[in-house]
Amino acid sequence: MSSILRTALVSAGPACRIGILHSGLNLAPKLGTTFATRALIHTGQPNNNSLTGKRINEESPTGTEGFHLKDSAASKQGLTTPDAVSTLPPTIVRGDWVLFHPVYSQEEIKAVEVLQREAKTISDKIAYHLVRLTRWGFDLVSGYKHKPIPADSKMSVEELRKGGYILDEKAWLSRILFLETVAGVPGMVAAMLRHLTSLRLMRRDSGWIHTLLEEAENERMHLMTFMTLRRPSLFFRGLVLGAQGVFFNLFFLSYIISPRTCHRFVAYLEEEAVLTYTRCIQDIESGRLPEWSNMPAPEIAKDYWRLDPSANLLDVIYAVRSDESTHRFVNHSFANLNTETDVNPFALREPDMLVKGRKLGFSREEAEQYVEESHQMLEHGKADSK
Repeated sequence: MSSILRTALVSAGPACRIGILHSGLNLAPKLGTTFATRALIHTGQPNNNSLTGKRINEESPTGTEGFHLKDSAASKQGLTTPDAVSTLPPTIVRGDWVLFHPVYSQEEIKAVEVLQREAKTISDKIAYHLVRLTRWGFDLVSGYKHKPIPADSKMSVEELRKGGYILDEKAWLSRILFLETVAGVPGMVAAMLRHLTSLRLMRRDSGWIHTLLEEAENERMHLMTFMTLRRPSLFFRGLVLGAQGVFFNLFFLSYIISPRTCHRFVAYLEEEAVLTYTRCIQDIESGRLPEWSNMPAPEIAKDYWRLDPSANLLDVIYAVRSDESTHRFVNHSFANLNTETDVNPFALREPDMLVKGRKLGFSREEAEQYVEESHQMLEHGKADSK
């Protein structure tokens, strides 16, 4: 193991999303909005600075999570003020999310690419083929075919739908709703198991729990968004109940056995999610899904992703695809790390979508370098704040 690997971690704390609020915000032009929006109040002293280090004497953060580019700073007056429990300015509370999630620029949401990582190791191949099996079953249940449309086709939208080439809006909603009810499970299960491990072994988690919880909440908010477009039937809810029960327990047991394989599985699953949403975007933009062409974005989506008041459903799907690309990137990165000893390289900041949308995760060496850069940024911020 390199000496840098043992000495390169963000000094202000690997185990949770902390930072120095004033220095982080002052450095926003230099570090980008992602670092600034993650900055929280912290007054602890540096301890161990390594990818494998554990902090044991860090002071508790006094800030709240959920800052975003367009939000005002959180109040220090506690949970009795609206802004202390919301990602919104202190005027009104409209949402129930408090964890960090990205807010994308127009350039970022168009930067996502459909990518697929080659499965090389035995565990990677197991994860990949499990995803392919899951995808086959999911396609069967949701009626998803998406056969290639003949190049010289002059078929109408109705003819394409009857021929199984494209889906109508009801089929797309069924697929998306079912997908999101399952997609919110892995992050919560992994976070729960790491939480229990931290309690049982009485040691720091190195920042993984927060990112995993953010993923779970983000997927849940996808579901809440699309639920505004359709109320599922009792039969559909029964399918979700059965699928969730089976998947939760299988993932729970699998994560105990091999966390790295599970993160690779999730990353491959997110590759499929990016592909699905990309196809949905293509259908809307090509006029093959006219019901959604000019549909206004749900208010919950405008709030959550800070969309323009005139945003439509296509803007929402672009944002959702960007989220899935983030999960793809993060889980491939996690699968490249040692889940028992390495810290979360995204504990303080994440790359923007120009990186996450075009790259299939960090290697362990790249994660090490990214952590070292975060360390240098924070040290520079401390020096500027004095």
